[in-house]
Amino acid sequence: MTARGILVCAALVLAGCATSSVVLLPEEDGGHGEIALRAKDGKGGETVMKDANSRATLGGSQPSVRPLGARGLKAEEAALLAALPPPAKSFTLYFKEGTTELARESAGMLEQIRAEVASRPGAEVQVTGHTDTVGSDADNDALSRRRADEIVGWLATKGFDRRAMSSVGRGERELKERTADNVSDAVNRRVEVLVR
Repeated sequence: MTARGILVCAALVLAGCATSSVVLLPEEDGGHGEIALRAKDGKGGETVMKDANSRATLGGSQPSVRPLGARGLKAEEAALLAALPPPAKSFTLYFKEGTTELARESAGMLEQIRAEVASRPGAEVQVTGHTDTVGSDADNDALSRRRADEIVGWLATKGFDRRAMSSVGRGERELKERTADNVSDAVNRRVEVLVR
């Protein structure tokens, strides 16, 4: 279960009315975890919530689990979910070999990234640069960092606060496509931008 999924469960427990309950919702990708529940006194067996869109009522001798049904979430639960920030969004930009110059097909994506950052008050941006396996490890580390810094610099020219952005270079340590040493590979010459 992701941090967002755990937050949703915790928030819905706290949303409580006279009777406490826990709601298990699907994650952004459609999956979900499980929640193990025990009675307040610790006696009895464990009740496991395994199905998304289910509610467990707490406080009795054993938690009772049932589907949310047609009525869905309570109004205050829906309001809590609506107040959560949107899930993180990621973008991948590709570069020309040995440079910090964007590949032609990636140039248009800069505007999409700018729009995404602008749409999120207090957005945080994490930029990670990568290279293919051409060149030395030290050169690739430096190049990947320059690529990441280039994107952060571009966003800063659009008015975004550098303090809300981070950049790191991973060189050839996290190849998207495994290759031998000294192989030019456009898929690995990239920057990954995470906006949250």
